[in-house]
Amino acid sequence: MRPDLTLTLIQTSLAWENPAANLEMLQKKIEAVRDPGDVIVLPEMFTTGFSMRPEAFAEPMDGRSVRWMRELARKAGAVVCGSLIIGENDRFFNRFIWMPPTGESRFYAKRHLFTLGGEDRHYAAGSEQVTIAHNGWRIRPLICFDLRFPVWLRNRVVGNEAEYDLLLCVASWPDRRAFAWRALMPARAIENQCFAVAVNRVGADGNGVYHTGDSMVVDPLGETLLALTHLEVVATVTLSAATLDDLRRQLPFLAGGDRFTLER
Repeated sequence: MRPDLTLTLIQTSLAWENPAANLEMLQKKIEAVRDPGDVIVLPEMFTTGFSMRPEAFAEPMDGRSVRWMRELARKAGAVVCGSLIIGENDRFFNRFIWMPPTGESRFYAKRHLFTLGGEDRHYAAGSEQVTIAHNGWRIRPLICFDLRFPVWLRNRVVGNEAEYDLLLCVASWPDRRAFAWRALMPARAIENQCFAVAVNRVGADGNGVYHTGDSMVVDPLGETLLALTHLEVVATVTLSAATLDDLRRQLPFLAGGDRFTLER
């Protein structure tokens, strides 16, 4: 049987468009955690906040922040993940980076860009779903606005196995739509019979948009296992593999899902 999965959630405010300050702050928070477990999760655009100036802050995949993630993961003995601004082939991406201690990274480019905030005018949308295998778990990353699109996130059975076991969301979700955030996370967990972990930032950004955090961990029945306050906080939670496996055996609902094809 696969082991349980332990994650450390970093819910924090971010210095607006100041990568050096954010990396220093985050490193101190992470180094203060005695045992971060398997995965350390940072918010969306953790180096800058939700900036629409990628031309000023984009980094390559071998840039400072990705190197920082690689070194931090090695020292912590845990995966470090979150999204940041990546420039590649004359385009900019809001890209989720999954950095294990081995340094062999995976990434996911945000599919659904936040048009209300003009993200689609500055960034290129991703087109590929990504599933990451780690310690026997299959993990599906998503970024903030992706949460509103259930077809993109729909779990399916391939052979006799679900495509993924954990939805992992990093976000800069604003306070003014906090009710939707708190409703959508349990809905995604229930309909996909998976755990759902969401890490949101707190505080105001450079545009005066306030974020309440509300980071959470939800089990496959939609029950909240962890709900963080509106303050800066670091929390560690363990997901039970047996709970997930038993639920799927007792309630094999995923097998009845409709067949469909995604257009990219």
